[in-house]
Amino acid sequence: MSRLTTISIFNLKSNRFWAFKQMAISRGILKELNGLNFYKILGTGGGKGFSLWPDFSTYALLCVWESEEYFENFRKKNKWYLTYINKSYNHRILLLKPFFSKGLWSGENPFIIKKNIKRNRSKKVVVLTRATLRISKLLRFWSFVNMASDAIKKAKGVEYFKGVGELPFIQQATVSIWKDEASINMFAYKNKNHSEIIRKTKRESWYREDMFTRFELIGEITN
Repeated sequence: MSRLTTISIFNLKSNRFWAFKQMAISRGILKELNGLNFYKILGTGGGKGFSLWPDFSTYALLCVWESEEYFENFRKKNKWYLTYINKSYNHRILLLKPFFSKGLWSGENPFIIKKNIKRNRSKKVVVLTRATLRISKLLRFWSFVNMASDAIKKAKGVEYFKGVGELPFIQQATVSIWKDEASINMFAYKNKNHSEIIRKTKRESWYREDMFTRFELIGEITN
């Protein structure tokens, strides 16, 4: 069996208060699921996500499954998940296979990378970055958010990006979908604004914990 990572993105017009409550309620439901090794229920930021103001119409669920069979059983039979989909006017599920990951999330790295992993370089690439900010660095971090937003908006090859997070202001993450890995590398290493921000985060130690992961987008389910 091979592990599968999924990111479900829910968009709502009504039922927003119900969705907001799931940030707490869902934890008791998800932690009891067989075959679910890791999960995070995530809120999102306004606009494309680079905002102090939350987007109460969009939420995301990240899961790491022991196998695709466990995910399919959850997707087709779990009452809580089916209710969430029914209350959403649109949803999107990204099916992912990690090929590079470094760092920690809640003290662990849930993304197991197999040795000598076979890459399909025709697949799109999804990037997940996340960090827990040091309280003393909050103002410093948020002062560069507009620069980061402008940089990724102008990047070639990016098809989707959204800021997500577990805890407003402090625990932040970004999900982005790219045409290919070459586009990511061009942005990561050649974009001056992005490179400047990365240097500052390391030199000034903005993060108490962080993680950077790249996945192949092996499939997608939409309604």
